[in-house]
Amino acid sequence: MSALPQSTHMLTDDLRESLKRAQAQVNSLVLGKPQEVRLAFVALLSDGHLLIEDLPGLGKTTLAHALAATLGLGFQRLQFTSDLLPADIIGVSVYDAQARRFEFHPGPIFANIVLADEINRAPPRTQSALLEAMAEYQVTVDGSTHHLPQPFFVIATQNPVDLAGTYPLPDSQLDRFLLRLTLGYPGVEAERELLTGADRRGLIAQSLPVLSADDVLQLRRAVESVHVSEALVGYVQALLTRSRQHPGLRVGLSPRAGLALLRAARAYALLLGRNHVLPDDVQALFGPIAAHRLVAEAEAGSGTALAKSILLAVPVD
Repeated sequence: MSALPQSTHMLTDDLRESLKRAQAQVNSLVLGKPQEVRLAFVALLSDGHLLIEDLPGLGKTTLAHALAATLGLGFQRLQFTSDLLPADIIGVSVYDAQARRFEFHPGPIFANIVLADEINRAPPRTQSALLEAMAEYQVTVDGSTHHLPQPFFVIATQNPVDLAGTYPLPDSQLDRFLLRLTLGYPGVEAERELLTGADRRGLIAQSLPVLSADDVLQLRRAVESVHVSEALVGYVQALLTRSRQHPGLRVGLSPRAGLALLRAARAYALLLGRNHVLPDDVQALFGPIAAHRLVAEAEAGSGTALAKSILLAVPVD
């Protein structure tokens, strides 16, 4: 069976070991959530963005801070509030009387990693200030385009949309997040260690970077070299087609969602030490990638439940 064209970039043993140590460090800071941590690294290596949704106090911000501390990249945290303005994120042009021209003063979005904490507490106009940055890796102010540093990675946390004081993210904004994670309550042993162990904030502050900007860019190139067969592409396309015909759905998955699924499956395989993608990789990622992109009919169930039913409806040939 023929395969899609691949890059010839290979992962060195040193970088592979650094990637393992990076995952281990985040797992030591975010207890009992190995699959969620792996999916966070998938978002990073896939050149995507990560949305973490759950109730307050379940570790959303801890995971974001643990990733930032481990990656060793320029980091900015934005606390989204009801009075936050787009200029507070992007920056503003200020007139310099001496030079007789406007000078652009960059906002906190000009960082490698941007933590948008409780993103759905800000009104839609402010939420949309991130849209161009996430899609194009640039911002436009007063007709001038300003490019963002590379790598650029947005980690957003949000509370459930039925919580007081929140605004639901528009579909166009949700689609820019490669993955959406839900952490849930910790297991018994993990919770006991959290209650009796050292403070997570202190441990994160003491953590040393394991990866660098060059490492992240090299890992992203290595993801492109992971083999994807034509048969697996056919399986992904069958999932997309089924989503557009599935009972209970008003809007199915776009081709962009299919590309995101293939890109993430490559990263998932790489994290598991393989140079080829299996159907199991696609199945592990389909819910986190598809659920927030599916638009259900009234009383048709959650996106997560519908994503699971789509998986069950499409056989692996």
